[in-house]
Amino acid sequence: MLFSSPVFLFVFLPLVLAGYYLPLRRHRCLQNLFLLLASLAFYAWGEPWFVLVMLGSILANYAFGLWMEKTAPASPARRAVTILTAAFNLAILFVFKYFAFTLANLKAAFHLPLAVPQIALPIGISFFTFQAMSYVLDIGRGRAPAQKNPLWVGLYISFFPQLIAGPIVKYETVAAEIASRRETWADFSSGLCRFAVGFSKKVLLANTLAVVADSAFGSARLSVGFAWLGSLAYTFQIYFDFSGYSDMAIGLGRMFGFHFLENFDHPYVARSITEFWRRWHISLSTWFRDYVYFPLGGRRSPSRARRAFNLFAVWLLTGVWHGANWTFLLWGLYYFALLAVERAFGGDLKHRPRRYFLPTFLLVNFGWVLFRAESLPAAARFLRAMFGFGADGLWGAAASTALRDNRMLFAAAVLFSAPVADWLGKRRETQGKAGAAAYVAGLIALSLLAFSYIAKGAYNPFIYFNF
Repeated sequence: MLFSSPVFLFVFLPLVLAGYYLPLRRHRCLQNLFLLLASLAFYAWGEPWFVLVMLGSILANYAFGLWMEKTAPASPARRAVTILTAAFNLAILFVFKYFAFTLANLKAAFHLPLAVPQIALPIGISFFTFQAMSYVLDIGRGRAPAQKNPLWVGLYISFFPQLIAGPIVKYETVAAEIASRRETWADFSSGLCRFAVGFSKKVLLANTLAVVADSAFGSARLSVGFAWLGSLAYTFQIYFDFSGYSDMAIGLGRMFGFHFLENFDHPYVARSITEFWRRWHISLSTWFRDYVYFPLGGRRSPSRARRAFNLFAVWLLTGVWHGANWTFLLWGLYYFALLAVERAFGGDLKHRPRRYFLPTFLLVNFGWVLFRAESLPAAARFLRAMFGFGADGLWGAAASTALRDNRMLFAAAVLFSAPVADWLGKRRETQGKAGAAAYVAGLIALSLLAFSYIAKGAYNPFIYFNF
């Protein structure tokens, strides 16, 4: 069930809000139980059988959490629980996400007579599996106590705002709010506005840019200009798609009294790759930092080789996390190489003048071509076309049509990928009630326009459902 689908907007969300606030307002336990059941129903809407996989994950990690709390810090028993937790959760990921890919590559490499099964991928399995691991690992690190009630663990892992596409919420962030939180009108109204912002970004920008990107990446004849327009369209599409979904998730959480951490901070204005990853998909970056990079030793490791290995391990896993395709693996290693070069030549270079955002943006753009392509040969063909090798001319009719029909869209994408919204927000605060009224009126207008797109059945994909 997409947040931008009519069934969610006009049926599911109104019913859940009504049930949560009207009869259950002063009953925290019943509210939590209601949210858990609503979240399971939300997931089962599109995945009726795979909800059993998630329930199995919830119960197993609940048991691991209780076991973890009973062990002494730094003891062999605690290390054993940590290893078992990781093994169990990663085994779920491997079976559903990587098993068929592994068999297919073994079959091709060694000409083995292997039958490769077609295994359907549960939506959002990477997100809820990482949250489940976070629950147990945070207990082991002493960041939060184990929940004695398995239903509350279930709510943390399955809570529908961030269930299928993040942000990845660490248990320590919301442990207190599961047991005791305070819903306020200020939070509800700001959450509703945040949802409207994300909804507008997703429908009006990402969905429309997706048409241009899909046309370019699906084209058999690419001019240089159309290849560049397609790569830029996808670069902005994935940003507005994923950041818009994160905005909606954060807004929904706030409407129910939960405060999730930010997941994006205008990554395309970054002046280095290191800064980019401090701004892009922050919850995933910090997850790997806290649970992989730091435990390996991080930058505190005594030898340069070990520090390089730590960085390599994180980016190898980051690439693999995104999917079972060689393109994702190479995409992760691409960022390992860029970050290794940055560290070798002066850290993250964050003190460079602002104009240096352009080289960073171009490197990120090339990475998104690799990320979007169906295969490594397809990525190579697209990148070659961007530089004139094997391209069908410099410009062409397809590029002219795409630019003519979408020039205002590209201008809006460039404008709103910069901190323009932050600047407008500060301006609004200085205008008092008039500024607030203008802001709300603008959001209503954008939301109505986005609703009209949804009502007429406009293209409405979501990239990160694949992960």
